[in-house]
Amino acid sequence: MSDTIPMIHEDALPGHESALEPKPQWEPRYPGSGRLSGKVAIITGADSGIGRAVAALYAREGADIAILYLNEHDDAEETARIVRHEGRRALTIAGDVGDKAFCEEAVARVASTFDRIDILVNNAGEQHPDKDIVDITEQQLRRTFQTNIFGMFFMVQAARPHLQAGAAIVNCTSVTMYNGAKDLLDYSATKGAITAFTRSLSENLIGDGIRVNAVAPGPIWTPLNPFGGADPEKLETFGEKTPIGRPGQPNEVAPSFLFLACEDSSYMSGQVLHPNGGMIVNG
Repeated sequence: MSDTIPMIHEDALPGHESALEPKPQWEPRYPGSGRLSGKVAIITGADSGIGRAVAALYAREGADIAILYLNEHDDAEETARIVRHEGRRALTIAGDVGDKAFCEEAVARVASTFDRIDILVNNAGEQHPDKDIVDITEQQLRRTFQTNIFGMFFMVQAARPHLQAGAAIVNCTSVTMYNGAKDLLDYSATKGAITAFTRSLSENLIGDGIRVNAVAPGPIWTPLNPFGGADPEKLETFGEKTPIGRPGQPNEVAPSFLFLACEDSSYMSGQVLHPNGGMIVNG
C-alpha cells in the first residue's frame, strides 16, 4: 500500500452529506419491481450523493449492497441503514479505491460475505478546481487519476474472477468529458479516460456475457462540489446553465444506473447515458 499517493487535504473532499444543506434527494421515486432480485452489487463512493441514491434504488429492486467509501463513516452507516430498511443486506467497507491492495481485499470480503458479485458500479471520484493549468500540482494530478481511473482498473481487476455471464459493470463518467471544463482540467481528463475505458472494456468482456456501460451526469447536487470540488462563487448558480435551469438530484441519476445494471438493457454495452439537465452532447 506504500505506493499509493496520499489523499489531498487542500479541501474538505469528499465531504459529508450529513453536513450538506439542503440535503440531496436520494429516495427512490417508485415501488420496486424485483429487477435486481437476488443480485449482489458493489458500489464505490456509496456513502453519499449519487452512490447513496444508487444503493437505495438497487436495494429497493432486490439487491444486496456492498458500500465502499473513503472515510465518511456516518454517511456510510446511513446508506447501510437505508439498504437494510429496504429488506436487503448491507456491507460497509472503508478504504481508498486508488490502492490496488484495498480493492483486492474489499472484493474478497464481498465475495466471502455474499458468495457472489453480479454488479460493479464504479462511482467514486474526486475533483479539485484550478483556474490555470500551471496551478495543478503533480500530486493533485496523480491523485485525481489514481482515484478516478486507476481505481476503476483496480476494482475491475479484482472483481473480474467473480463476474459471470449476465454480470454488469457501470462506470460514472461526466458531462465534462463531452463539454469540457476549463477549471477542471485534470478531472475532465480522467472522465475522458473513463469513457474510453468503458467502451474498450465492453469490447473486452462482451464475449463472456458481461456488459459494460457508463452514466455521464451533469451538475448534480452532491457533497462533491460544495465541499471543495467547485469554487464558492460557482455554487451560487450551480446547475442554472442547464436547459432545465437547475442542478439535478441524485435520485434523478440513479435510474440510469439501474437500467444499465438490469435486464432492461440486455442489448446495450459500451454505451453512455446522459442525465444532464437537457444538454446535448452527441456522445
